[in-house]
Amino acid sequence: MSTGIVSTRNRHDPSKSLVGFVVGEVHYAVPIARVKEIANPMWLVELPHAPAAVIGVAEFRGDVVPVVDLRARFGLAPTARTRKTKWIVVDVANRTAALVVDAVTDVFGTKGTELRAAPTLGGGEDVRGIAGVTSYDGKLVFVLDVSRLRELTESLAASGQIGPGAQLSARPPEPSA
Repeated sequence: MSTGIVSTRNRHDPSKSLVGFVVGEVHYAVPIARVKEIANPMWLVELPHAPAAVIGVAEFRGDVVPVVDLRARFGLAPTARTRKTKWIVVDVANRTAALVVDAVTDVFGTKGTELRAAPTLGGGEDVRGIAGVTSYDGKLVFVLDVSRLRELTESLAASGQIGPGAQLSARPPEPSA
C-alpha cells in the first residue's frame, strides 16, 4: 500500500562545507571533509601521562582513538555532560580523533567567501589552532585547523596507545541500573 510520500535521499550539498558546534559560549566549526561522524559520547579509558586535553581513548569502529576535550584544550572549566554533548570524530592528518563539544549546531557554508584571519590575541594561539573566522546566522564562527591536534596525539601514537593496532587495556564498568 502506498502512502503517497516519496522518500528522497539527502544529497551532499557542496555549499555546506563546515560542521558548526559550541564550546562554552563560543561558536566553532570544522571542515566537513575532515568529519567522519558525529557520535554520542562513548566509554573511554583514561591514560596516564596523556596531555591534559586528551581525556582518554575510546574504541571507535575497530580503532583506539584519542578523545580531546575542547573545553580543556581552550582552558574552560569542565561541565557536566548533557544529552547535547557530542563527539565529532575527525581525521587529523591520517589519524582519527574524537573532539568533545558542548553541542553540534548546524552544517553550513561560507557562501563563497574566504575565511577571514583570526585576530591575534597573544599567547595561546597554538592551543586554539584557529584557521580563520567566518560569520553564520549573525554569529562569528571560529574555524579550527584540526591538523593542529596532531601534535597532541603524537606521543600516544608513538607509544602504540592509539591507532589501528592499539588495544584498550581496561574497560570501564557497565552502568548500573
